[in-house]
Amino acid sequence: MQNTITPEKIEKYREITSSALKLAEKNIAKGKEEQAREIIKMVSCYLQDSKYFEKKSDLVSSFAAINYAHGWLDAGARLKIFLVKDRRLFTI
Repeated sequence: MQNTITPEKIEKYREITSSALKLAEKNIAKGKEEQAREIIKMVSCYLQDSKYFEKKSDLVSSFAAINYAHGWLDAGARLKIFLVKDRRLFTI
């Protein structure tokens, strides 16, 4: 089913978000380092939260945390804090 959250789906999207995070960390706009650090911290915390919820068998919260993490990255890309062009990893 497409509307079922599985451990495999969580892992897939966690990997996508982790890849986006790595790319963002390497492409911070000059003068935007402080904002980038704040976003990176939030993304990292949400990814850790996702793992915590998954260990507690709360797959819905785990998946939600990944989506919040990725939303932060997308916001940073849209605000040109992260100078990225990968449309597979970012909404740009």
